[in-house]
Amino acid sequence: MNYLSTRGHPDRKRFCEILLEGLAPDGGLYLPEHYPQVDTATLARWRELPYAELAFEILSLYIDDIPPADLKAICARTYTAEVFGSDEIVPLRELEDGVYLEALSNGPTLAFKDMAMQLLGNLFEYELARRGAELNILGATSGDTGSAAEYAMRGKKGVRVFMTSPDGRMSPFQQAQMFSLQDQNIHNIAISGVFDDCQDIVKAVSNDLGFKRKYRIGTVNSINWARLLAQVVYYFAGYFQATAGNDKPVSFTVPSGNFGNVCAGHVARMMGLPIQTLVVATNENDVLDEFFRTGIYRVRAAADTHETSSPSMDISKASNFERFVFDLVGRDAGKLRSLFVDDLGRQGRFDLSADPAFRQAAERFGFKSSRSTHADRLATIRDTDKRFATLVDPHTADGLKAAREHLAPGVPMVVLETALPIKFAATLVEALGHEPARPVRFEGIEALPKRVVKLPADAEAVKAYIAQNCD
Repeated sequence: MNYLSTRGHPDRKRFCEILLEGLAPDGGLYLPEHYPQVDTATLARWRELPYAELAFEILSLYIDDIPPADLKAICARTYTAEVFGSDEIVPLRELEDGVYLEALSNGPTLAFKDMAMQLLGNLFEYELARRGAELNILGATSGDTGSAAEYAMRGKKGVRVFMTSPDGRMSPFQQAQMFSLQDQNIHNIAISGVFDDCQDIVKAVSNDLGFKRKYRIGTVNSINWARLLAQVVYYFAGYFQATAGNDKPVSFTVPSGNFGNVCAGHVARMMGLPIQTLVVATNENDVLDEFFRTGIYRVRAAADTHETSSPSMDISKASNFERFVFDLVGRDAGKLRSLFVDDLGRQGRFDLSADPAFRQAAERFGFKSSRSTHADRLATIRDTDKRFATLVDPHTADGLKAAREHLAPGVPMVVLETALPIKFAATLVEALGHEPARPVRFEGIEALPKRVVKLPADAEAVKAYIAQNCD
């Protein structure tokens, strides 16, 4: 399997090359040259597999430069009941008639990012050992990616993590999870700005090819194909649990900010998984909802990016969206470059409303969308607690609200849970009047000593910090 850049760079690379690289040299994102196809016989064979074995089968279709026995061992080491709390790894429960919650947040940091990050940590350690190399990971987080990456990479040989986050824009619990880590290979950088500033810094550093090569810069953000690939697995697992032995289609609703989580669903659907609809659920930062309603993709400036009660989705530049648009425009790299480099780069927007390709977003690729507000998520949290004795975090509440707007008779709707409620306790208190349950291992985490440096929203300042801490 070879991988290409969405922006047309002529090089083709293998999986382990892009695992350590992040962005392509031309600033594009890597995608496989084709999506392997999965037929009904294969789905039937996979249906009863344990999660780790299912992960191996799916990953094997995209990874042919790691020996199968080694890849199988990595999957078995990653997806265990000890790490994820159950044999199912991503257990599904029916909340109400036709609406299901897929639990993705039972890993070490209580967020869905653990599903991919735990695998990524083991893949990094394996490949770096095989090469006798080191890697400096530069990331950006709006909340959950940072802690998931740091918990996955702490203590890993040959790996340092430099994680940027928007200063003061995460929940206290999220900040404490990251900043309380004292491991010497973990570096937290609080940026004066919003998440999009952090993401821009990561891209700017990745596009400085000289610096990137000298300091061996890699990424764990969802621009890294390996992370997105790991997320494809839980769509198959959710489908198998929701259909219980038949081949009927299902739909998924995905709380979305950076588009990585729902893009994994797009990949699963392109492989042949019977997904009828992929519902993109946004908060007040509704760039993605606006696109799927109008065909206009319009990024917002930092000053126009709202600070909301579902903060991990406070994103106005969805970096993974480029992967989907590449497929949407027929994998035409020239057209993709025109949209993302020329139109978006110069005008802050592009417009596909009159392009026949835009209609395919729903007709061919199954995408729909909805938007939630603070009042909506409070109402959903209260309703879900009252009717089903179930607590959901604000992002999952956004997903439930959207899911109910796009139900189809006879088609199960699976809502991807994104985090446990304790990560956003203030909003739960506002909605219900009490804090959600907290795992014992996280008692008192907010009072622990913090290890974090504050820097301006400037790529050069971040590069200087990296250089200083790599000597």
